Amino acid sequence: MSNKPLLKWTSHPLLDYPITSILLIVFLLLISTLFWKIAIHDWDQPLFFYLGFGALIGSLFPYFIATTYEFYENEIIVHYSFIKITKNYKEFKCFYKDKKGVMLSTFSVPRRLDHFRGQSIRFSKTKAEKEELLKLLETKIGKLY
Repeated sequence: MSNKPLLKWTSHPLLDYPITSILLIVFLLLISTLFWKIAIHDWDQPLFFYLGFGALIGSLFPYFIATTYEFYENEIIVHYSFIKITKNYKEFKCFYKDKKGVMLSTFSVPRRLDHFRGQSIRFSKTKAEKEELLKLLETKIGKLY
């Protein structure tokens, strides 16, 4: 790995999209109230409340923390707050973009399993890195859908 990344940025959706974040927090408060009523008042099982709400928050965890993306010559490093994921470009066979980012797929064509096996790359709010990232991925992975 070279010392200097070819491309690097940080994405923090909680701060980048304040209206969506407020709506998400209101939704989570409503869901937690519903979970509380069902699991604690109706069933008298607080463990179900904690497990259900923990699973919900766990699935949304990347939205709440800053994520730093570093693209090197041979690998991609994704830094979440406590987790560092390193992937080689050779692991991916295609990629496709949407309005908020790029999905790197381990399949030769896009599949529904991409969210589990692939790697999601989220643009920053300004999307200043978008064109350079797409060019880099085109040269490293090659197949754009």
